[in-house]
Amino acid sequence: MSIAHTTETGWSGGKAAVSALRKVATSFAVILTTLLGLLVITFVVGRMVPADPVIAVIGDQADQATYERVYKQMGLDQPLYVQFATYIGNVAHLDFGQSHVTKNPVASDLARVFPATLELATLATLIGASLGVPLGIISAVRKGTWVDHLARIVGLLGHSTPIFWLGTIVILVFYAKFGLIPGGGRLDVYNEGLVEGPTNSIIVDAILAGEWEVLRDALLHLAAPAIILGYAAMAYLSRMSRSFMLEQLRQEYVLTAKAKGLGQRAIVWRHAFRNIRVQLLTIVALAYCGLLDGTVLIETVFAWPGLGQYLTSALFFADMNAVLGSVLLIGIISIAINLLSDITYRFLDPRTR
Repeated sequence: MSIAHTTETGWSGGKAAVSALRKVATSFAVILTTLLGLLVITFVVGRMVPADPVIAVIGDQADQATYERVYKQMGLDQPLYVQFATYIGNVAHLDFGQSHVTKNPVASDLARVFPATLELATLATLIGASLGVPLGIISAVRKGTWVDHLARIVGLLGHSTPIFWLGTIVILVFYAKFGLIPGGGRLDVYNEGLVEGPTNSIIVDAILAGEWEVLRDALLHLAAPAIILGYAAMAYLSRMSRSFMLEQLRQEYVLTAKAKGLGQRAIVWRHAFRNIRVQLLTIVALAYCGLLDGTVLIETVFAWPGLGQYLTSALFFADMNAVLGSVLLIGIISIAINLLSDITYRFLDPRTR
């Protein structure tokens, strides 16, 4: 091997390393900028709402001296830039303040309620993706047939039916009328408190503790709301999957593969499906983010003690520390999911590397 070739190879490797470092630095800068923007938005919203945080703490019957003392203790007499710097420092230490309703730190409340929403959204996404993606692909392949029409009707109903109405009907029919599903909440009363673990996820903690009866009860309570949310996600994912697959089936490489005698199954799953994987990953990630921050109605209907119900209660009582902490958590989770999607793209599509 010549010296020139060795030098050229080393220079190419160095350029690749610099390019990779530049991409990492760019991604890191984008994440920091997004987080900073999220912090600015939550801070401004917290200061612009008409609710008085001091009144929320001391009540409207307190005297003026108490009001002024608490006003200073909360740092509201400081300039806005000082308040914002304090806010960033507190968030960096995972200190979102104290909830005026529960009297607990907001961080501990979020650690308690978020796993319930995570369980619900994760199972709903798995149901929606495992049913919606194949349904959309089959609908595209069988375009114009009764299978396509049926799949489109199912998707249209799932996309247009209000989930709170569907949840109410499910409770009235399958719980009140036939008693086939349990009532609201995450567990029956006699199983409450039997499992306490570090994750605050009933399913995970029950498995770790070997409490199989508690696990069975938790899955039964989780099934109905997860299926309803999964049906809504399935409707969205099936429509998008059908659109993506139809676009690929019109491409020239599909006509070439057919002309060469390649079977339909191989064309669809070996070639066309590989070209829509990145798009499918995007819409599944978007659906997951939507379920994480959009389960308010279904959690209210099924009395599911998750983040949605906690946020609704905080808004009702003007508990701004809890509201801003919840919004910030949802934003951080959304950023993390998008970042994970970007990383996964590089494994699924070599063109993005």
